[in-house]
Amino acid sequence: MSDIIHLLPDSVANQIAAGEVIQRPASVIKELVENAIDAEAQEIHVLVTDAGKTCIQVIDDGKGMSETDARLAFERHATSKIRQAADLFALRTMGFRGEALASVAAVAEVELKTRMANEELGTRIVIAGSKVESQEAVSCPKGSNFSIKNLFFNIPARRKFLKANSTELSNILTEFERIALVHPEVAFYLYSNDTELFNLPAMPLRQRILAVFGKKLNQHLLSVDVDTTMVKVSGFVAKPETARKKGAHQYFFVNGRYMRHPYFHKAVMDAYEQLIPAGEQISYFIYFDVDPANIDVNIHPTKTEIKFENEQAIWQIVSAAVKESLGKFNAVPSIDFDTEGMPDIPAFDQTRPIEPPKVHYNSDFNPFKTSSASSYSGGGSYSRPKVDWEGLYDGLEKASKMNTPMEEEPFVDETDWTSAPASVDMAEERTPPYVQETETVSSPSASLYTNEPAVEKGAQHFQFKGRFILTSVKSGLMLIDQHRAHIRVLFERYVNQIRQKQGVSQGVLFPEIVQLPASEAAVLESIMEDFSAVGFELTPLGGGSYAINGIPSGIEGLNPVELVRNMVHTAMEKGNDVKEEVQTMLALTLAKAAAIVYGQVLSNEEMANLVDNLFACPTPNYTPDGRTVLSTIKEEDIEKLFAR
Repeated sequence: MSDIIHLLPDSVANQIAAGEVIQRPASVIKELVENAIDAEAQEIHVLVTDAGKTCIQVIDDGKGMSETDARLAFERHATSKIRQAADLFALRTMGFRGEALASVAAVAEVELKTRMANEELGTRIVIAGSKVESQEAVSCPKGSNFSIKNLFFNIPARRKFLKANSTELSNILTEFERIALVHPEVAFYLYSNDTELFNLPAMPLRQRILAVFGKKLNQHLLSVDVDTTMVKVSGFVAKPETARKKGAHQYFFVNGRYMRHPYFHKAVMDAYEQLIPAGEQISYFIYFDVDPANIDVNIHPTKTEIKFENEQAIWQIVSAAVKESLGKFNAVPSIDFDTEGMPDIPAFDQTRPIEPPKVHYNSDFNPFKTSSASSYSGGGSYSRPKVDWEGLYDGLEKASKMNTPMEEEPFVDETDWTSAPASVDMAEERTPPYVQETETVSSPSASLYTNEPAVEKGAQHFQFKGRFILTSVKSGLMLIDQHRAHIRVLFERYVNQIRQKQGVSQGVLFPEIVQLPASEAAVLESIMEDFSAVGFELTPLGGGSYAINGIPSGIEGLNPVELVRNMVHTAMEKGNDVKEEVQTMLALTLAKAAAIVYGQVLSNEEMANLVDNLFACPTPNYTPDGRTVLSTIKEEDIEKLFAR
């Protein structure tokens, strides 16, 4: 039997490694920029063309490489960071495994120009698909200049799975932001298709955060700073009032490296318990400084997951640090008594004698004394009014007649089932007015999709607890969730408007400004056409700012800034490269925002219109995200309740 195990060629092994390290253009930029930081660069320029698919260029002013190092840098496991296994647990640099450049060179056409400060000439090396094509001496500035062209040119299957340019650019910006936030002492510049997206000179950490996410964040940041023998925790957390359901900026950094850590995330959120609504998130930028021997950064190819030796103890430290910050800056709400207009009560003084209160009265007052004066003023007297004895007897006679028995009227239940507010507790013993069954409406959608008889013609609708609409159907009693029903109706309307580009826009008197980070602004640009189709009028102002000049008709009263942000964040979560999915997402977000809320009182006419519009929808049973809209209690089940 012949041997079946053999060693892979280096080119194939590098492509396999590239599958772990280089997933998209953003991965290339992350590795190259981190290498530049390790080379002690003070200024880093990143230029991308077509979201990095065509070209990525990273230029730094770091130490540069010698001719030999430039060649060895592209070999697998070639590294200057470690010499032995123990060095893995004493790392403070970004890259260390020596796989990044080898992985990039395996799936792209790479050109490197590099020169050390003490050398007159530098080195130019060209590699494509792990094969060195040329190496020569050239004149170039100090530092390194990497040019990565045609990523995945030799792996068409991998290139095919790259997302749309807007999505890939958003991923690039996200990686760029993470690196910029942890190295405020380094100047960063990012250009996309010759357009400057980031211009971040060296600055303090707080200013770097504001430069990336907008100056409005400044008034909401609270500093965190706790130093223990186990870990030093510093950074910033946001005030409780800034909590939001989506789009919170949440970052953990360990020894200058970005990481994800759900366990420590719970520690931060634990400090905000009962300060923010359930399900909402808070922004935070928290930096850990730990002894490298107490962490392991080598458990994931992208090094975004880090194992801590004392996670439980650090959890307690993080939670306590955030709580201390909230308390120190009075972020925890306190009771503020309103003293305006209240009497001034002096403090009790034991040395001061207690005096009884003085009573002021008019000793000359005589109610039976007659006078020509009509009113008392000063030293005068009151006049005795004349008694209307005739009117008094008439009043007594009318009062006596009120006590005579009257014909007894039947009891009327005054419970308003159609317009009672949500706070009214409708007792179970109360019976709603009788609904007469009549012939059914010939609505095909009602019977086709709900498997229930249609709502009866002329049937009354009743609102229960400000949430459910009750109506009679032939098989029993139908309950409809008014909020979900309105979502279903509005969703169909908005989808049609977007796809037919017939959205009605309503101008706003005072345009509002929405400020987005570069990564979110790139997503907004990619779905701007759909925003316009539904009725938004957005004007770019530069720097990630947009003026909201018009909003879709029917969503008056909602916060347009938060609405735009939420739709952008949803697009980032679900991916914005499939046009139809984006349109559906926009329509659903708008429908949820504009739908009637629980507790809103509806007239019978409003309930009838809502029910009619619901059954005109193709699928009235469920909301677009799969929640139940209606349910029917069958007549036989109701009769069983009264079997005894």
